[in-house]
Amino acid sequence: MSKPKRYTITAALPYANGPLHLGHIAGAYLPADIYVRYLKSQGHDIAFICGSDEHGAAITLRAKKEGKTPQQIVDENHQIIKKAFEDFGIDFSIYHRTSSPIHHETAAGIFKDLYEKNAFTQETSEQFYDEKEQQFLADRYIIGTCPKCSYDNAYGDQCEKCGSTLSPTDLINPKSAISGNIPVLKETSHWYLPMNEHEDWLRTWLEEGKLDGKFHHDPKSWKKNVLGQCKSWIDNGLQARSITRDLDWGVKVPIEGANGKVLYVWFDAPIGYISATKAWAEQNGKNWEDYWKKEDTELIHFIGKDNIVFHAIIFPIILKAHGDYILPTNVPANEFLNLEGDKISTSRNWAVWLHEYLADFPERQDELRYVLTSIAPETKDSEFTWKDFQARVNNELVAILGNFVNRTVVLTHKYYDGKIPSISNKTDLDDEVLAVIATIQTKVNELLSQFKFRDAQTEAMTLARIGNKYLADTEPWKLIKTDEERVKTILHVSLQICNALSEVFEPFLPATSKKLKAMLNSNEAKLTAGHQINQPTLLFQKIEDDVIEAQIKKLKESNKQQSNPKAKPMKDEITFDDFTKMDIRTGTILTAEKHPDADKLLKMTVDTGIDVRTIVSGIAEHYAPEEVIGKQVSVLINLAPRKIRGIVSQGMILMAEDNEGNLAFVSPERAIDNGGEVR
Repeated sequence: MSKPKRYTITAALPYANGPLHLGHIAGAYLPADIYVRYLKSQGHDIAFICGSDEHGAAITLRAKKEGKTPQQIVDENHQIIKKAFEDFGIDFSIYHRTSSPIHHETAAGIFKDLYEKNAFTQETSEQFYDEKEQQFLADRYIIGTCPKCSYDNAYGDQCEKCGSTLSPTDLINPKSAISGNIPVLKETSHWYLPMNEHEDWLRTWLEEGKLDGKFHHDPKSWKKNVLGQCKSWIDNGLQARSITRDLDWGVKVPIEGANGKVLYVWFDAPIGYISATKAWAEQNGKNWEDYWKKEDTELIHFIGKDNIVFHAIIFPIILKAHGDYILPTNVPANEFLNLEGDKISTSRNWAVWLHEYLADFPERQDELRYVLTSIAPETKDSEFTWKDFQARVNNELVAILGNFVNRTVVLTHKYYDGKIPSISNKTDLDDEVLAVIATIQTKVNELLSQFKFRDAQTEAMTLARIGNKYLADTEPWKLIKTDEERVKTILHVSLQICNALSEVFEPFLPATSKKLKAMLNSNEAKLTAGHQINQPTLLFQKIEDDVIEAQIKKLKESNKQQSNPKAKPMKDEITFDDFTKMDIRTGTILTAEKHPDADKLLKMTVDTGIDVRTIVSGIAEHYAPEEVIGKQVSVLINLAPRKIRGIVSQGMILMAEDNEGNLAFVSPERAIDNGGEVR
């Protein structure tokens, strides 16, 4: 065993605006737990850190929608998430929360330290302001049309359809997510992290693994998707990023003149790892600084791919700018898990929620761990289906691992009253099987150290397959009549395989490993002749078809009974009076040409029956100019004019969009006079 090391392992802080689904578990938490269990088996000193991320605009939006306070929202979801982790067996050193006093103190302290080191710039700019609500609008408080893909429900910081990073002022036809009103631009002052000043050392650190001229980590051990995404950001030029917000929920900016401002959630959330470590260390008589400031500590972040930039660029900049903290030696991010042929969607309830799974399958935590590891999205997106879940449980856990252990233990009790027989008359086959135990144990550990959890679990199951083949080839149930000494050796070897299985499967199937160790009545690396084992119990039970059909039915019914599961969710409810404010008329497109400065935009003149006006629309990827001339369309004519790439657009042409993003005009079924009302 190598010399014990100290590790700080973090798993992405789940956002406390809802419960956990299987995508969350497969992306960050199960891989982290497997890795931590492996490290502990090697005798290393581990701080396994996680907690609820409880700040940000999305929390306040949900609170407004449900008529609750932000604290009520995070309190409810924190308990649901924490219990689900505990019931599932994720073994955190601490599961903390960012609404705690120690976190507010820690995050504010780090901000103030960086502020005093002139690590920030202060800029005054125009930001959207909701005059009705009398407040500045954080990025997530603004929705509008994405300028890159024309998705009409993009947020002010990101389009969730095309994934583009945005600024609120990039949106076409922005509106307040709180009141629905069109916001105005108003001056406000914020502090920015000038990420562009850190490009040189970041590039060297990421590409060469060097920090301040010294070896820091092996960049070849990082996943290609992580390095690729970071390289793309740096190659495109990092921009200064605002790290404060005009909001009343979050960590208060701890300097004079910052009333009504809080830290941006992606500045304060990663600091939650540090504050949680402080709380854990205080509870366990440890020094938290050992886990964040000593160079012989390895810091590793387990996340999903949507959090790569924050953990591999922004947080490292914060840590290095502070000067006292270590930087991560790896950020093993996973891709996404899909569900039954579609993307997981919390808004339309297309998800398998962890707490509901645990309620429906209270004794099957390990079965889910096994399946999610088998399909882990380590290098590309993968998919969970209930039929595949059933097949892997029945055909692998039950038929291979469970079957081998059960046959071995049953035969030992039948022939030798549960006492491990001694070896005699070994054959080459016995030696080969005993040798492969050590080989597989070594291979599993090597793969785990490389974050290849799917391959490592496959290798562990290979040992069970070898055990089954060994029993099938030697047939001790037949030999017992003619060569009992040979049977003793066969069962001794088989029991050693069972014992090794309890070791190699512990990171993946901890409850099963514990159950198997109890059956073997041992925690030792090897079993000795004469040792008394306990009575056999089944490690796994088959899952019947009706159970799976019930889960598939539940999923479909919970998906709001949509005939098209890919359809976007319904927007916020409006009144009839709201609808009557929209003046939609029939019109005819008279001319059309491509926008001179934007490939996706068409500039059109439209006869609305009451005038001829210019309208700019993001349909150039779907229609050539000559295709639309003469088309009769539906036009929202009382939409406030807006300048789009230098051209004032005086309305909006209504379009329908299918699942693949293809557009079609909303046109009357027969010709109708221009200016006809759509109602």
